[in-house]
Amino acid sequence: MQGEGTLAGVPSVFVRLSGCNLRCKWCDTPYASWAPEGDDLMLGTLLAEVRRYWPTHVVVTGGEPMIAPAIAMLTRRLKDLGTHITVETAGTVYPPGVICDLMSISPKLANSTPHRREAGRWAAQHERLRYQPEVLKKLMAEYEYQLKFVVSSEEDLKEIQAIVEETGANRGRVMLMAEGTTVETIYERAAWIVEVCKRERFRYSPRLHIDLWGDKRGV
Repeated sequence: MQGEGTLAGVPSVFVRLSGCNLRCKWCDTPYASWAPEGDDLMLGTLLAEVRRYWPTHVVVTGGEPMIAPAIAMLTRRLKDLGTHITVETAGTVYPPGVICDLMSISPKLANSTPHRREAGRWAAQHERLRYQPEVLKKLMAEYEYQLKFVVSSEEDLKEIQAIVEETGANRGRVMLMAEGTTVETIYERAAWIVEVCKRERFRYSPRLHIDLWGDKRGV
């Protein structure tokens, strides 16, 4: 079940590609970034698995799917199945030839930098890569998009405003969602995030999968 963004609540098949060029300190899929897992599959095998469900919607996610060598071919073949394709990305790289109906971009804010996790060994690389305004502009110009920001505190708002201004993002496509892995944390933050959305003409994104299943893998 898609839990976030404009398509929250839509049954979808998720294709999670392991591997990421970032290391967010609060990453909720460490098995695809901090400690990548997964099976090596031939493209045909992967497509056959997706076809078993005959989905109307497919979400290609990660990790960071846009660094996968065969991402363009994968999306083209998925489109051959007649599905609506969402690509979930941090917006740090631009591979040519990717096909999707919704580019779901989650630029990472300063609140994501892992200054202490693993003694901070990934902090410098993460900070250098996490925000690429020219890549964001290119993706936003080429695709139907939404910008999703993970918000931890009110201190994040100044950075969000700066990104919106620099990239020229349509405020109606900017979505704020609460950082957290428990219903209690998300609801606590949602109370003031919703007020920000009303004031700034942003949209609020739920995290439906947390509401339904909590911090559970594979749902």
